Amino acid sequence: MSPMHVTIVENTRVTHHGQVGVALHEAAARIDLVKPWAGQVLPARLETDALVVFGGEQSARDDHSHPYLPRLAGLMAETAASGKAVLGICLGAQVFARGLGAENILGAAPEFGWCDVALTPDGADDPLTATLPPDFPIFQWHSDTFSLPPGATRLAGSAMAQNQSFRFGRAGYATQFHFEASRAVVEDWSRTFPDLVESLSPGWHQARLAMAAQRGAAADAHGLALARAWVGMV
Repeated sequence: MSPMHVTIVENTRVTHHGQVGVALHEAAARIDLVKPWAGQVLPARLETDALVVFGGEQSARDDHSHPYLPRLAGLMAETAASGKAVLGICLGAQVFARGLGAENILGAAPEFGWCDVALTPDGADDPLTATLPPDFPIFQWHSDTFSLPPGATRLAGSAMAQNQSFRFGRAGYATQFHFEASRAVVEDWSRTFPDLVESLSPGWHQARLAMAAQRGAAADAHGLALARAWVGMV
């Protein structure tokens, strides 16, 4: 059996693969990395076994500054419809929703930090999320949200964003939350964007270590469980 071969799309300069990277390395996956924000060209169709699309500071509709976004949305939708595994995280989830015909709702659902997310009844039974508790802490950093795409199954929601996760097809998954963001990733984001994170959550730098101890360890475990479950579906 040949090793799995996964295409990863990065949408911004500072991109951590985090817990997703851990699970892919455990599976000895081969990685094709594409950075369309830096001018690299997206494949016309996915030739590898699976597609991962990470986050970024742009919106899913910023075609004027990121003209590749419509093509990425189409690639995600086409790949999921073919039965291959797709994973969109944060902006990746929003672009996936766009490709499936959903509405992108900009600036309406700001969340930052370790936030509570709740599974739906479908989420409690889904192979990606079934191992999670009914309510769980996970890292968030976004202001946009989206409507549930036609034909998709809603797996989780939060007080700010009803559509936190969905499945489309066999193994097409979107999570608005950053389950890849381990405490080490969050620490690096906090170091790299100190003024921005403080503006989003006043007092963040003073409170981060205590919050990481209280909620970050559980979020790390949930994130790795999600990553391993998705890799298992590739």
